[in-house]
Amino acid sequence: MSQRVSKAGNIKYALSGNEAFVASVDPGETFVVECAINANDGTIRHVGQQLTPADVTLPFVNGATGPIEVRGAKKGDMLKLDIIHMELDTLGFTALWPGIGMFPDWARQKEYGHHTRVMEVKDGFVHWSDKLKLPVRPMIGVAGVAPVHGAVLTVDNGAHGGNLDVQEITSGNTVMFRVNHDGAHLFLGDCHAIQGDGEANGMGATEIAATLTVRVSLAPAPARLGHPRIETPTHICTLGCARPLEDAMRIAFQEMIYWLEDEYGIPATEGYMLLGQIAEARCTQVVNPKYTYICKVDKGVLAALKG
Repeated sequence: MSQRVSKAGNIKYALSGNEAFVASVDPGETFVVECAINANDGTIRHVGQQLTPADVTLPFVNGATGPIEVRGAKKGDMLKLDIIHMELDTLGFTALWPGIGMFPDWARQKEYGHHTRVMEVKDGFVHWSDKLKLPVRPMIGVAGVAPVHGAVLTVDNGAHGGNLDVQEITSGNTVMFRVNHDGAHLFLGDCHAIQGDGEANGMGATEIAATLTVRVSLAPAPARLGHPRIETPTHICTLGCARPLEDAMRIAFQEMIYWLEDEYGIPATEGYMLLGQIAEARCTQVVNPKYTYICKVDKGVLAALKG
């Protein structure tokens, strides 16, 4: 039976290399991780419920289970996280929250006030209303390792990963991180049943508790692996985390140019011009302290260049 990492007592609100490990796994091992909902676990109880400011303490949200030790991981390695399966809870929520989202009223913190929509998640759908059912597209919002130095809150992100909020971090795909500390210090949490591009409102996805089945492996880190990468059955993907938004896009494209040159032998000038023709790119979230941008290249293009 696969090792199970419980969320009970193991939820953290910062990714750090200084916390005691809550579990240890070997490269190649498949294991299970319980992830809490993005609110005080147990706070969401029924459809129609409205969260109050007492239910949410910012910035202590997006709790992540960890850190999990990956035995043998050393600084300079690359950690590869295979996401095998996501099992969702039966209640999720989204909310408008003053001060966060695309349109924060920084001075008065008023906006639309506090509004919560709690939804049933069952039979493969988010039950938005009696009239509308949204097909679930499960994803992991927070995935990462300990940063180079100190701690980074789980509401934030960066080269170490963290609160990336990328829909491609889902079942069947592999996420890659540069290891900064022995043991890697893997954290996982903030799962969503569905999320629109941009994650426009403050608690913008259907936030939900989930149980993850994952596998880890190690490889030497590419010299120019600066931000997390993702591989899907059809695409290679690079991420950029920054403000302003154009810098996040620049980082994502720069990381892709490096990957194309270093692994696929495509000179940087050609790769840059090629991205101008075939890049699939978008902002996945604008609600965190740093935005996330993704750049994707279809593997069919790479196969054609090899042929």
